[in-house]
Amino acid sequence: MSQQDQGSPTPTQETKTDQGVAMQDIRSSKNLAAFTEVVESRRSVRRFTDTPIPDEVLQDCLRLAMLAPNSSNLQPWDFYVIETPDKRSKASKICMNQNAARTANKLIAVVARTDTWRDHAKQNIRDFPDGKAPKKVRDYYEKIVPMDFLRGPAGMFSAVKWGMAKAVRQFKGPIKTPCYTYGDIKNWAMYNTALAAENLILALRAHGFDSCAMGGFDEPALKKLLNLSDHHHVVMMIAAGERAERGIYHSQFRFDYDKFVKRV
Repeated sequence: MSQQDQGSPTPTQETKTDQGVAMQDIRSSKNLAAFTEVVESRRSVRRFTDTPIPDEVLQDCLRLAMLAPNSSNLQPWDFYVIETPDKRSKASKICMNQNAARTANKLIAVVARTDTWRDHAKQNIRDFPDGKAPKKVRDYYEKIVPMDFLRGPAGMFSAVKWGMAKAVRQFKGPIKTPCYTYGDIKNWAMYNTALAAENLILALRAHGFDSCAMGGFDEPALKKLLNLSDHHHVVMMIAAGERAERGIYHSQFRFDYDKFVKRV
């Protein structure tokens, strides 16, 4: 019932690059200035120009999106780039005909998956980047991960997990709360996928393009359009393109820093 942040030796996509990065100091004023510019210049753009996003740029942005941190490297996401004219027209209407959806050069559905964790657990073993996966890694993906997600017929296994978690907390100490219901698995998939969506948004800005993350859409209609199953959940729609002259509706502002930051 543990996960990667509980100290398990699970692999991540960063395994190979971490060793290289560790030998250099990325803490430079140049890197910080570039990152700050990307974050501070990112806006929710509502109108875009006709300038296309090159295919290679979009591909790189999606690649960077999938480097997002995610639980146990299970990567529970799909990205649907809606390109065919008929689907694009219908998708814009499903997004309530928002200006961002209508004028975007690219319209992307960011989708969380609740049905891929088992196959992806096996793939983490099969594709382990540093030779044959060690026993600890295999045990994690073959035993711990299924224990976290499986619920059993009528949720019977969930009751067992609840009792086990309660006992561990009482006699050993803190333990990650496992997935007791399908809703727990859905929430897990959605917050992991949202991390990838943020990477995509920032990558687009770093390439000189803009985006608008949209929650205003008819999900059942969109799932029907994209032929998605009950195990697919649309986290957000992302409209992307080049910022138009009046693409931003008003100046950016946020509430006071101290309203949200609590030091305990």
